Amino acid sequence: MAELERDRGVIVTMPTDPVLPDYGGACLSSVVPALLGRGRGRRPGFLPELAEEARQVVLLVLDGLGWEYLQSAMAYSPVLASGTGGPITSVAPTTTATALTSIATGTAPAEHGILGYRIRLPETGSDEVANILRWRTDRGDLRRRWPAASAQPAPAFGGTGAPAVTKLEFGSTGFTAAHLRGARLVGWAVPSTMVVEVRSLLGAGEPFVYAYYDGLDKVAHQYGLRDHYEQELRTVDRLVGDLLGVLPPGAALVVTSDHGQVEVGPATRLPGPELLAGVQLLSGEGRFRWLHARPGAHGDVLAAAEEAHGDEAWVRSRDQIVDEGWFGGPLRPDLLDRLGDVALVARAPVAFLDPADTGETRLAARHGSLTSAEMLVPLLAFGPP
Repeated sequence: MAELERDRGVIVTMPTDPVLPDYGGACLSSVVPALLGRGRGRRPGFLPELAEEARQVVLLVLDGLGWEYLQSAMAYSPVLASGTGGPITSVAPTTTATALTSIATGTAPAEHGILGYRIRLPETGSDEVANILRWRTDRGDLRRRWPAASAQPAPAFGGTGAPAVTKLEFGSTGFTAAHLRGARLVGWAVPSTMVVEVRSLLGAGEPFVYAYYDGLDKVAHQYGLRDHYEQELRTVDRLVGDLLGVLPPGAALVVTSDHGQVEVGPATRLPGPELLAGVQLLSGEGRFRWLHARPGAHGDVLAAAEEAHGDEAWVRSRDQIVDEGWFGGPLRPDLLDRLGDVALVARAPVAFLDPADTGETRLAARHGSLTSAEMLVPLLAFGPP
């Protein structure tokens, strides 16, 4: 582990090695298959016994809650502190678009192909970069030019048509069509209505219900991980308690997250002219930034990236990342084309900016990299009170 001094003399510990996803084991991509298969064989070691034995299960995904932060916050999240279970790994990159798709489909990124927050789309015949959560490029909406079925082939929840309780405004988006393919969408307007919808579905006998809440992630991006985030976690803890209150006998609530967070604040880096000289475009996000090299410049870009940022990032070529299994297996040629040639994967609390993505410049807390703060997420089970 390495250390560096941040603002006001605070010492931050930097990891020397990335935390790789435990695909096939205690990983987000394993959670839904384990829950859908409960009671049919030997329980996976990462799945709490309470969930295995339940007749009905609600899977609540709290966007943006890391295991390490939660361990430091038990005093103001007593309901969450009462759960049984432990940490599991997210996927790579630790970004909402990739991780939610892995949760819903039960597959690794190498299979579902949603490989980041902003990915290059060679399928459209140009060098457009798609914002996956918004399902658009600079040329506009992608729903007709790049339909969800082309982008992501795996059905959600094993093709069971299970209900997904998510925000009303997400229902018509291209990303929802991609990562919740085949699910029965049930909208909620405010958190209290999520509780009502979950209660109704359980009362109707649904064996598996998926629910998603994004408040923690939004607060972290806007305000960081201090007072505002703490207050939001208190609110989330009450939401979890409300959901426990509507569980019928024999049901269980399972809580997980898509990724943790790192406070970055103003510690942003704009790649310098020596590095950008060999770069056509950038994709990814601040803590997992892809550099797309000009023809013949791959080696120069890799060397320049290591020279400029090797002290605060894991600098990897695309081939290295694939060979090391970051995405959970080999990639088809069309998926390889969605990636850049060289990645800057932050290990320090910094972010690497893309001049073309101005909306990302003001985020207080971020994620995407493979530090333990971002990679480890909770998997906790609860029974009725």
